[in-house]
Amino acid sequence: MNEVVIRGALRYGEGDPVDVLVADGVIAEIGERGSLGAGDAAEVIEADGMVLLPGFVDLHTHLREPGREDTETIESGSAAAAIGGYTAVFAMANTDPVADNAVVVEHVWRRGRETGLVDVHPVGAVTVGLEGKRLAEMGTMAGSAAGVRVFSDDGHCVADPLLMRRALEYSTALGVLVAQHAEEPRLTSGAQAHEGERAARLGYAGWPASAEESIVARDCVLARHAGARLHVCHVSTTGTVDVLGWAKGLGIAVSAEVTPHHLLLTDERLASFDPVNKVNPPLRAEADVERMRVALAEGVIDCVATDHAPHAEQDKDCEWAAARPGMLGLQTALSIVVATMVRTGLLDWRGVARVMSERPAEIAGLPDQGRPLEVGEPANLALVDPDAEWTVHGPELASISANTPYEGMRLPAVVSATLLRGRITAREGKIG
Repeated sequence: MNEVVIRGALRYGEGDPVDVLVADGVIAEIGERGSLGAGDAAEVIEADGMVLLPGFVDLHTHLREPGREDTETIESGSAAAAIGGYTAVFAMANTDPVADNAVVVEHVWRRGRETGLVDVHPVGAVTVGLEGKRLAEMGTMAGSAAGVRVFSDDGHCVADPLLMRRALEYSTALGVLVAQHAEEPRLTSGAQAHEGERAARLGYAGWPASAEESIVARDCVLARHAGARLHVCHVSTTGTVDVLGWAKGLGIAVSAEVTPHHLLLTDERLASFDPVNKVNPPLRAEADVERMRVALAEGVIDCVATDHAPHAEQDKDCEWAAARPGMLGLQTALSIVVATMVRTGLLDWRGVARVMSERPAEIAGLPDQGRPLEVGEPANLALVDPDAEWTVHGPELASISANTPYEGMRLPAVVSATLLRGRITAREGKIG
């Protein structure tokens, strides 16, 4: 019997320290500090002062396999996720070949199972080849061995309203979720940075907030009429928060995510001309960042999703206009949430569990993730040292790529251990 004893942890950072016995993949017993013994074969984790949380769930990860294994693989991305406290990730469809059919999604699913560090759930493309012209075979992917439950053309907007309407209608019949990359392409053609004073001064073509907000408003209306669920990827503007509040007030079944970088970084970073800061949607103004934080705390934005996007050095170490958008996020996500939400008093540790584990698991329909820390529940767990700090160095991260915008930053909170169904997948920054 596989056993792990966690000694002296604080569930959700609250109450008195407890010992937790994990056996056969579930939480088998919880007792006062020092009350639980450990068998000869048990692994013991001394966790005095540490916070025990349900393992994190990322609805938005780019693992690049198949096609760009020079930038990330399912194995390396899974390692980064496990070290970051994640027990489940959703791998986006913009691979090569695109995950728009059962063969590709089953490949991703099987590679995730072989790696075994986190549960890897492939996201199916909404349209064939992400081209926005013809619906992909959503039903075939949903019924495949991979059991696809989330569909998205992320990296591209499903801009055609008729196609989006049909996708939402099919999703209702299939019981799956459509996640939209909200960007009206006719408003962002040639755009390079958030439309505002800084972009104008530095000579960047502006990326208007309305490009995001108009698609979110349109899709909320379409979802309402289709009776469908809609998920909005990487919310970044104040206006989008307003639209989400309006839609939720009407009872529209819309959920939304925000990335860690949109909780911390602003368009002030444009002054460096460093393409590591180029991301889609772009880094926004300080007022937008502040609104993202409040909206996340209030539940208008439901959860945090990393949009982890590894890129090769040659795709980032070039002029801004030619650089690929995206940045790493799996290993730094918790620290950014702690810095922006916990240390500012906007969230407590129960709130962290809500936005990084419970709510994303609920949105995606994962019955064994984001569960309460109670006896009998699956032992998908993250143990966090809230007082530790660490310095980010891209080449030292588990990802193959190193394009982190936090290079050299001193960040709070360290994931001490991650358990997937009772098995330690990461400990003290290393796998296993």
